[in-house]
Amino acid sequence: MLFKNILGHDDTKRALIRSVQNNHVAHAQLFDGPVGGAGIALAWAFATFVNCEDRQPDDACGRCASCSKMHKLVHPDVYHIFPLPRTPKEGEDLLGELTPKWRAFLEEHPFRTLPEWLACINATGNQQGIIPIKESRSIVSKLSLKAFEGEFKIMLFWQPELLNVQAANALLKILEEPPEKTLFLIVSSQSDKLLTTIISRTQRVAIRAFTDEEVTQFLAQKGIDERQARQIAYLCEGNLAEAMRLTNETEDDRHAWFAQWMRKCYSRDFVSLVKLADEFDTLGKEKQKGIFDYTLNLFRDLFLWQNGVEELLRLQDEELSFVQKFGKAVNPGAIELLIQEITDGYYHLERNARAKVLFLDISLTAARTMRA
Repeated sequence: MLFKNILGHDDTKRALIRSVQNNHVAHAQLFDGPVGGAGIALAWAFATFVNCEDRQPDDACGRCASCSKMHKLVHPDVYHIFPLPRTPKEGEDLLGELTPKWRAFLEEHPFRTLPEWLACINATGNQQGIIPIKESRSIVSKLSLKAFEGEFKIMLFWQPELLNVQAANALLKILEEPPEKTLFLIVSSQSDKLLTTIISRTQRVAIRAFTDEEVTQFLAQKGIDERQARQIAYLCEGNLAEAMRLTNETEDDRHAWFAQWMRKCYSRDFVSLVKLADEFDTLGKEKQKGIFDYTLNLFRDLFLWQNGVEELLRLQDEELSFVQKFGKAVNPGAIELLIQEITDGYYHLERNARAKVLFLDISLTAARTMRA
């Protein structure tokens, strides 16, 4: 992974590169960003740059032996810690057994989430991921060794928030007094769950979410047409893992579905609303949730438009035109109520409530309040 392979985040890239060039590399860095963001990609690219044998002014060379090994995540001086599905048994090297899957998981694309990783390793429903104390002690043991090839020994640590208190405490001493030429690159999407004693021993690297433009560009590189890419960017909220998931769904047009639904609610066409509820009931759960997600996003922008803050709108073209026209006709007080109704509906949908009943109940509330 090279910095040039990561869309945007130019300020963060420059700061990381400058720290190496000025010999001011913090021994423990916390890459703190949102789910599905660039945290693991930036940490990977930074690790590549640090041990590159022919550093360029703005990136690693990508050609030397170190870069080639980093590209495949097999560099002998880079160690990986990631969540395990369970606590290893006595004498079991579960981390080592799962490392080949971990490499393949990141090579597919590095903008990943914990649920994706747990699905990749076939974790069962009650296995939420854990980093046990054994792995913390293993870190201390591995980093006490001298580097084999590179300038630095590097520990790439993903999802440290899954450390229990005992495992986290086992890391504190080595974080405070690390061996020479040792780097901890800690990647978290929930840093608020980390012990403050760990946070205090790291230098935070703030990672922002991807912008809609960056998501659209990323999807265009994957061969997604522009209109679908823009719709996915609007839905995924800067989460590239979610964007990739949405591209694998059966193609649909959420805006057409939403627009039809709202028109039937506004005109109080109850016969059509019952038919729409029947149709909604036949859709897969992910598509049902996708329609609710899209509706919540549209209502958010409709609320902003009605309150005169158009500069915050993320809509374009057809969706923007719909919001501007629909917003003039809909009672502003109804939008806040419907946002709560759909949020509640999403909650119950995830818990296997009957989709037809939920959808029709929300539709009747919308029909009753939109013109009140």
